[in-house]
Amino acid sequence: MNIGKLGNTDALAILREGTLGRLGCIASGWPYVVPVNYFFDGKDIYIHTLPGKKLDALRANPRVCLQIVYGTFEEVSNKETQENVLIKLYGRLPPMTPVESRMVKGMNVTIVFRIKVEEAPGMAEEW
Repeated sequence: MNIGKLGNTDALAILREGTLGRLGCIASGWPYVVPVNYFFDGKDIYIHTLPGKKLDALRANPRVCLQIVYGTFEEVSNKETQENVLIKLYGRLPPMTPVESRMVKGMNVTIVFRIKVEEAPGMAEEW
C-alpha cells in the first residue's frame, strides 16, 4: 500500500464526480464536521443550508474544508445565481433531503453559499 499526496487534477475530479461531502469548520472554538450535499462547478463548491449552527459557524470563521480541499466560505446573495445553483443541486440530489423537507413545511429561508477552493492537500491510498 502506498500513501501520498493526491494531485490537484485528481482532487478536482473527485469533487466533480461527488455530491456528498463532509464540511469541516469551527463552531464555538471546536471542530464541527457535518455531511452536506454539494455541487462543484470546476472552480467553486456550492452548498445550501438553513439557518443554524453550521451557518453561524461559517459566518464567524469563513475558513473551511470539504473532504480534500481547503477554502473560504462566501454567501451567495444574487437571487439569479441562487436559483441556478439550487436547480443544479436539486437535479443531483435525492428528493427530500432535510433542507427541502423543511422548506415544504413553509420554511423558505434557504441560504446558498460557496466555498472558494484555495488548496487541495488531500491524501490518496493505492493498494
